[in-house]
Parts: sequence; structure tokens; C-alpha cells
Amino acid sequence: MVAIHLKQLDESLPLPRMASHGDAGTDLHARYDGVISPAGGRLLMPTGIAIALPEGYAGFVLPRSGLALNHGISVVNAPGLIDSGYRGELKVVLLNTDPTRPYRVSRGDRIAQLVVQKVENVEWVVVDELGGHDRGGGFGHSGR
Repeated sequence: MVAIHLKQLDESLPLPRMASHGDAGTDLHARYDGVISPAGGRLLMPTGIAIALPEGYAGFVLPRSGLALNHGISVVNAPGLIDSGYRGELKVVLLNTDPTRPYRVSRGDRIAQLVVQKVENVEWVVVDELGGHDRGGGFGHSGR
């Protein structure tokens, strides 16, 4: 378990928490009311928190499956990346994929999930040939 420092920018909102023991994601909440227009409308929604991820960790903001299935609401840049050096308020870029219905966000709604993961630093090594087998293709090349 890793300890994450969190600054509440809006103390009346719930803190992020996992819905069930063992879940990977913690819920992020809407700081304000808002409406996302249909057919590709977007809304930048603050969450009322700032965090300090330790070096070697990153946060990934993911859509909530229920919002996606029931209302067509997603996260535009899913997953949204939070680097360990970022200290500002976490904000989520929400997207409405429903072709006709606007979606109303209410203050305190669970709008996305945050997954914190350990990440490795990499060193790029330029080589003339890559080892291993090239399976070729990509983008559905291996079939259905």
C-alpha cells in the first residue's frame, strides 16, 4: 500500500474512496453542477482535490462503466494521466456520446475513477535490430 497526500480544496465533498474492498479505482466527485451537451459535448469538471503522488507512481483517470453504459458519458482523454509532479486540482474532461440527450452533472456526483499505479522510468537504447518475434500487423491484424 502506498500513502498518497491529498489536499481537500472543497471540504464538503466526499474524499475519494473505493466502493468495495479490493477495488482498483477510487471515485472522483464533481465539484460543480454542469450540463454536457449531446453528440460530443465536453465539460471540464474540477474534483475539489489535489494530490501528491510519490515519484515512481502515476494516476490514471478512467470512465465509470455505469455512466458509459447508461448515459454515454466517458472521459475524453481516457485514461487521463496524472504525473507525480502535478500538484494542481484534479479535473476530468467529460464527454457525452449520446446523440440526442444532454447529461446533467450534479455537485457530488461520482464522475470518474482514479487508479494509482507504479510506473517505471525508461532509458531508450537505440539498436539496429529488435530481438524477438515480429507478429506483424496490429490494429486487429490477429483477427476477431
